[in-house]
Amino acid sequence: MVSVKKIVLDVLKPHQPNALEFSLAVAAAGADYRVHLTVIEVDENTETLQVVTEAGALNSDAIQTAAKGMGGSVHSIDEVEVHNGGDPSDTS
Repeated sequence: MVSVKKIVLDVLKPHQPNALEFSLAVAAAGADYRVHLTVIEVDENTETLQVVTEAGALNSDAIQTAAKGMGGSVHSIDEVEVHNGGDPSDTS
């Protein structure tokens, strides 16, 4: 089975919610999600974030929905890591 293990998003959000609240909301999108958020740029009304989310199997739609629910706008998917967890004994 192919699964997404890591996704890096470029996100623009208003100053509120703060980075911790935003990270908690993204982490809550999945059972074992780990989130690393870096504030890249701050202007008068917004913050640009790099949001790295990792887990055994990520749901990209759920992550993006959580970001949008916190007022964020996903500008791009900058990096992904995908694994094929197929049966290693299957050589066909």
